[in-house]
Amino acid sequence: MNLVPNCPLCESDGGELVWRGERARVILVEHERFPGFCRVVWNGHVAEQTDLSGDDQAWLMRLVARVERAVRETMMPDKVNLAAFGNMVPHLHWHIIPRYRWDTHFPEAVWAPPQREPDAARLAALAGRLPALRTALAQLGEVS
Repeated sequence: MNLVPNCPLCESDGGELVWRGERARVILVEHERFPGFCRVVWNGHVAEQTDLSGDDQAWLMRLVARVERAVRETMMPDKVNLAAFGNMVPHLHWHIIPRYRWDTHFPEAVWAPPQREPDAARLAALAGRLPALRTALAQLGEVS
């Protein structure tokens, strides 16, 4: 596996590791602001989806879809945002972000300026769903 020095996703999991396969891993990030925010990280260092073989691209998208499904079923968002930027960390990873009409940034991206103050009660309720999400993600099993 190709790893690059000083790449944060080569040198660490990049968040709370909840599932690891031979080719990729799933981590939870942004617990306080966006409970259920996941990243699917390719284990080897590549910058772009098209750096992968066709089979690996298809496999990775199946994994992203499975993570999205687990997030939708567990966190019950109004919308799920999927993104693969890599502008700051050019190591292939997908963001799976559950979004709610009431969240601080909706309808803008989570990286945009906030639109409103956080709703502590709703965020606490979502945080209560994280153990179930961890379980669902840990049970992803082998992706075919």
